Amino acid sequence: MLTEKEIHQLAMNVVGEALEADGFEFLAVNSKPKKDPQFVCLKDKKLHFIAVKGSCYPTNPKRYDKQWMDRIKTHAQKYEAKTYYAGVGFAHAKDYHLPLDKNAPYVINYEGLQEII
Repeated sequence: MLTEKEIHQLAMNVVGEALEADGFEFLAVNSKPKKDPQFVCLKDKKLHFIAVKGSCYPTNPKRYDKQWMDRIKTHAQKYEAKTYYAGVGFAHAKDYHLPLDKNAPYVINYEGLQEII
């Protein structure tokens, strides 16, 4: 079974690839879980703080802890940065109720960045 750290790393890869494809320039990457934000990026000359969280089915990846995101947003405001949450869900490809395994295929549920206003 995949550990929480491995699930976080998979989520970081998914979000990092999406950010790169969308033209974000990486200034800092912090891949440690619970060290936020995970990505500090520039796009269109604006600073962006992005917090990443990976989860497994049946957890809804779009749900986030409001206090956690408020703390990141307060930090981002000091730098006049926009704040985003990137939730990535994973599930076993053959049966969503099975645990994720290193050698088994999986599906990804990622709908992009959610701006925290």
